[in-house]
Amino acid sequence: MKPHPAGDEKNPILDPEPESANAPLDPHAPDDISDLVAEMHQIVDKLVRDHASRGDVKLLRTALAELRYSFKVFAGLKSERKVSIFGSARTRPEAVSYQQALEFGRKISEQNYLVITGAASGIMEAGHRGAGRDNSIGLNIMLPFEQRSNDIIHGDPKLMHLKYFFTRKLLFMKESDAVVLFPGGFGTHDEGFEVLTLVQTGKSQLVPIVLVEEPGGSYWQRWRDLVEDEMLTDGMISPMDKALYKITESVDEAVEEVTNFYRVYHSMRYIRKDLVLRLQRPISDATLERIRREFQDIVAGGTFELVPAHPSEANEPALRDLPRLRFRFDRHAHGRLRMLIDVLNQDGR
Repeated sequence: MKPHPAGDEKNPILDPEPESANAPLDPHAPDDISDLVAEMHQIVDKLVRDHASRGDVKLLRTALAELRYSFKVFAGLKSERKVSIFGSARTRPEAVSYQQALEFGRKISEQNYLVITGAASGIMEAGHRGAGRDNSIGLNIMLPFEQRSNDIIHGDPKLMHLKYFFTRKLLFMKESDAVVLFPGGFGTHDEGFEVLTLVQTGKSQLVPIVLVEEPGGSYWQRWRDLVEDEMLTDGMISPMDKALYKITESVDEAVEEVTNFYRVYHSMRYIRKDLVLRLQRPISDATLERIRREFQDIVAGGTFELVPAHPSEANEPALRDLPRLRFRFDRHAHGRLRMLIDVLNQDGR
């Protein structure tokens, strides 16, 4: 079936909504945001004082509208794990990588993950087709060519149309629990290096990053040659950074890499100067001792401790009863932190 042009669809981010979009804030809401919204009003007022240009204000207005609307859509999906799939919009259905993306979408949705893609054709369509409409989310970028919403996600309330790449990229990273890349063009590499940079520098949560190669293919092998033979050899990245990504020819192995990441590990949060890893279940004494022995090099002071939830985490009641592993993390070592999470997930096997 022919995909639908993005221009045929109303962009909801700037359209008036019939619901009570202008309703006052609830001062008794569990997570009161009124003080932050008041600060935002002050920032907007300063644009007038600063004599900001109309073009700059329009950019801010559109970006804010895109993010506000998209946050609203994702809020209803907050409790579900999500994986972002990237790859070429030009990949044909008969291509091996298309079939791999379709199979991955199907198998990861069977593990109760939602699939986020750019909502266009090619690899993005394959991921959605495998997952099915109910398990698909679309972040469509409005371009004068190529980028059209595929038939699987077209018209779905989980499809968002975005004008700016930077808001779209923010949403991909903010909402993804894993990132899986298939062969693609500039955009695929842009997204791949973006997530690697954010994870390497600690500007985002750690997530599994999987690069799926065609059996016998060379696409990601050549990418690895660039990363390891050039960047690593010349000291532009560190050896531990290789732990941040995985290359595989197996769809089953890609699914396992994503799901195993959350076998014991749940999420992380900084509390003052300490990093707290929330766990799905308690770990054994043997695993705790192994971590203390093998990962002392990433501790900036003290040691690893099992602790209950901190009072400052009261705004996340659903996570209150999860056990925690707390330590003072040396923030230069996110590759090693990824290795630590792998050890946590081996607990009890």
